Amino acid sequence: MTIDPYAHCNVSIPPELCTLETCCLAQSSFLYLPNFGANLFFAIFFGVFILPQIGLGIFYRTWGFMVGMIMGLVLEVVGYYARIMIHNSPFFGNGFLIYLICLTIAPVFISAAIYLCLTRTIVLYGQTNSRFAPRTIAIAFMTSDFLSLILQAIGGAIADTANNHTDSRRGIDIMIAGLFLQAFSLALFLILIADFAWCCRRGVLNQEPEKVHTRRRMLFKAFMVSLLLATVAVLIRSIFRVAELWGGFNGTLWNNETDFLVLDGGMLAIATICLTAFHPGFAFGGQWSTANWSFKHKKNVAVAPSEDREMNQYSTGRS
Repeated sequence: MTIDPYAHCNVSIPPELCTLETCCLAQSSFLYLPNFGANLFFAIFFGVFILPQIGLGIFYRTWGFMVGMIMGLVLEVVGYYARIMIHNSPFFGNGFLIYLICLTIAPVFISAAIYLCLTRTIVLYGQTNSRFAPRTIAIAFMTSDFLSLILQAIGGAIADTANNHTDSRRGIDIMIAGLFLQAFSLALFLILIADFAWCCRRGVLNQEPEKVHTRRRMLFKAFMVSLLLATVAVLIRSIFRVAELWGGFNGTLWNNETDFLVLDGGMLAIATICLTAFHPGFAFGGQWSTANWSFKHKKNVAVAPSEDREMNQYSTGRS
C-alpha cells in the first residue's frame, strides 16, 4: 500500500495522538511506513543465526569471535524489531531511537569478530610475514571500533532527541563521523589483508606440521574467501550508511526502504552467512587455540627452537 507522506499533515496534533488518518508520514521518522514483512524477516533471520553461533563458539572455544557475533546479531534483531514497532506506531514511541542506535552500531561487533580472525590467521601463517604483531592489530582496530561505536551511539541519541534542525544535524554529523571511521577501518583492514597475503607469498611460512595441514585444507581456504567476502559486505554497508545519513533524515536515501533493506540488511545477512557457514572453528580445527596471542606485551622472552628456525629461514629467504 502506497501512502502519500504529505497527506493529512497537521502539526497542531501532539505526536502521541497522531494516526495515519489525522497526521502525515512527514511528521514521523520516515516518509514511508516500514514494511512489516520485510523487517520481520530480517529480525527472524538474524535471530536464527544466534543459536549456531553460540553452539559453535562453545564447541570450538572461539570465545572472542562468539561474543562479537552474538552482540552484533542481538542488536540486529532488536533493531529490526524496533522497525516493526515504527510500522505499528510511526508517530510516537521509542522505536526510532532503538532502531537508529542498534542497527547503526551492530556491525561494529561483527567487525571485531572479523579482526580477531585475521590475528589468528597471522599466527597460523607465521608472524614474521606480518608488518604488525597480532596484538598491535587487535588493539588498533578494536580501539577504532570502540570510538566508532561511541560516536554513532551519541550521535543517534542527539539526533533522535533534538528539538530543532541544528541539533538534529549535529547528531547526524556525529553519526556520520562514527560511520566514516568504521568504513575507513574496514578499508584499511582490507589493505592489511592484501599486504599480509603478499608478504606470505614472498616470505617463509610457519612449517609446524599442524599449521601446514590446517592451511592446506580446502575448508580453511574457503573460510579465507568467506572472511574477505564478509569484510567487503560490511564495508559496503558502512559506505551506504554514510551516504544515507549525509542527506539527513529528509534525504532521498534515508527515505528509500528498498535501498536500506538491500544495502544494510542484505549486506549484513551475507556477512552473517559467511561467518557461520564457514565458522573459524571449522576452518582452524584445533589450531584456533594454538594460534592464540596475548594482549600483554612480553619482554625478553626466550624464542622457542621452532620459532628460531622459522626466523632463520625467514631471514635467509629475505636476503
